[in-house]
Amino acid sequence: MTFAIVEEDRPLRAVVAGAGFIGRQWAPELLAHPGVELAGWVDVVAGRAREAARELGLDDLPAGTSLAGILEGEEPDFVVNCTVPQAHHEVTVTALRRGAAVLSEKPMAVTLEEARSMVRAAEESRRLFAVSQNRRHMRGLVAFRRTVGELGPLGLMTSEFFMPYRGAAFLSTLEHPLLQDMAIHLFDAARAVSGADPVAVYCESFRPAWTWYPGACSATAIFEMTGGLRYTFTGSWSAPGLPTSWTGSWRAAGTRGTARWDGEGDPVAEPAKGEVVRAYKREDDPHPERPRRYTGLAEGLAEFVTGLRTGRAPQGECHDNIRSLAMVTAALESARTGVRVPVTI
Repeated sequence: MTFAIVEEDRPLRAVVAGAGFIGRQWAPELLAHPGVELAGWVDVVAGRAREAARELGLDDLPAGTSLAGILEGEEPDFVVNCTVPQAHHEVTVTALRRGAAVLSEKPMAVTLEEARSMVRAAEESRRLFAVSQNRRHMRGLVAFRRTVGELGPLGLMTSEFFMPYRGAAFLSTLEHPLLQDMAIHLFDAARAVSGADPVAVYCESFRPAWTWYPGACSATAIFEMTGGLRYTFTGSWSAPGLPTSWTGSWRAAGTRGTARWDGEGDPVAEPAKGEVVRAYKREDDPHPERPRRYTGLAEGLAEFVTGLRTGRAPQGECHDNIRSLAMVTAALESARTGVRVPVTI
């Protein structure tokens, strides 16, 4: 899709929607980017955006509870949507229809129907709409993706995610907390690493006897991907021991060999007989002076800003990212119905 670019020689004006944890991670990234100006901040909780701005020394920053008011008064070039998933649709569509591009936190939406509506709004407004999948910018994942690219056509790829997590109360309100909350990170990474898209899925989501979650916190899914690849995911939010990294552990097998990655260090590879494959190492941190920054936000923002200037779609552009959300919704449908489900967008 072609979208409007900003040609004026000036900083791009940005508004943050949401002043919770992730909104307070995005605001410093906007301030640090030399081509961006933070123009406003909104949050549905009265006073929270003002408080967050003051914590950054931005006493005069326009802040409030009305996104429409900020959009009208400040005329930003883009909005960073850091609201809860249930508000993503309303915030994104409001911004797009008022002429602002949108960089949103994941997931794009709660339902595929909402996501389709958001994509249509981007098309109708000719504005860039992208979703931040920050893990795509992890140096280890980038090295693994490059290593997998050495393997030739893929036949099998697996990821495992096991974590004894108790940190978010809302997870206990979900029917399938692993699939509904965490799985999209690994599903999107599988697409990024393999270059393949989902075709169909069979998934089982269940509740082990030992778990502290009332919902089905563990799952196994088998995805058929384009090119004949089979991608399998297995994981649990209540692992009883030996947790993986937050990025999971990975293995990919292709015609020229196999690669593994533990989700933290450098990937390793072993060639098939008579073949040569290279295992790439992680590149140096581009921001060593900011070791505690939230992974991938600076890189994602840079891609988005470049897109607004050049018309080149960033990773996570809505027409692409909706495929990752479709993997989640199809897996949920399969888990609920017990049958193999096509992945449609």
